[in-house]
Amino acid sequence: MRKWLTALGVSAALTAAASAYLSGRVLHMSKKAETMIRQREIEAKRLDIHYYDQLPKEEAWIQSPFGYRLKAVFVTPHPGGPYMIFCHGVTETKTNSIKYMNIFLERGFNAIIYDHRRHGESGGTTTSYGYYEKDDLQAVVQELIRREGEGISFGIHGESMGAATALLYAGTVEDRADFYVADCPFSDFRAQVTHQMKREIKCAPSLLIRLTEWAVYVQDRFRIGDISPLKAVEHIRKPVLFIHSEEDDYILPDMTKELYEKKKGPKEIYLAPKGAHAQSYNEDPEAYAAAIDHFLAKHYRSHTNNTPAS
Repeated sequence: MRKWLTALGVSAALTAAASAYLSGRVLHMSKKAETMIRQREIEAKRLDIHYYDQLPKEEAWIQSPFGYRLKAVFVTPHPGGPYMIFCHGVTETKTNSIKYMNIFLERGFNAIIYDHRRHGESGGTTTSYGYYEKDDLQAVVQELIRREGEGISFGIHGESMGAATALLYAGTVEDRADFYVADCPFSDFRAQVTHQMKREIKCAPSLLIRLTEWAVYVQDRFRIGDISPLKAVEHIRKPVLFIHSEEDDYILPDMTKELYEKKKGPKEIYLAPKGAHAQSYNEDPEAYAAAIDHFLAKHYRSHTNNTPAS
């Protein structure tokens, strides 16, 4: 009996320790250094420093509703034109958004790139995978409207966590943008955590999932199960372009296919044949831009009086 109780106690202690470790991984995932991201983008010729430095732009601090500040850059080569807001993925910074920004600058848009909470130059101590980030995105939208007026036309592009953030914003906060581009989002965060556990430790016990969710809630007051773009997307009425690489094994392309099927109204999907997670653009930038052109021609011009330059 004593041995059985000892084994049970050890098992419980190990499960509790594992859940504490996993909740720490969720809230405090190791980030990439800004210098590394910058150098990576330069070496891959996705960031032309001279071109970027010459663009008219203004750095700005935007107040989050949660008490910290968000670092943003307003890039404005087309005064009076529409805007794109870019939401980067977890572990990245606004520098990673520049390659996407350039596509839209060439098509007559201005841009806002910014750092999510706990990333880059922004404040905040945890990452919530869209739960708090969606309200930060609303703060960015409100700052754009304050500067440009209620009639400003804009779209939102997100990559990975940023794509989930954009969908959660549109489906649960406000469907304010004219359109959205969601590149490799997860459809449900609990399902994504389960998938990652299976990738890393070859199993995902339901008790461990529940304990991890409880530990996250205790530490940061949100529930993993509440982060569900799949539930949010059915409330989005504006056009959405879904993008995913078929070879992605980090966030499975089936998640984007689920989202596409759930979305009502105007939508498009581009499934890139090559590329790991968030690599659709990097593998084939011309095809990526062509998918955006097709989407804009079909859905954006028919929903706004603004006509981006082609």
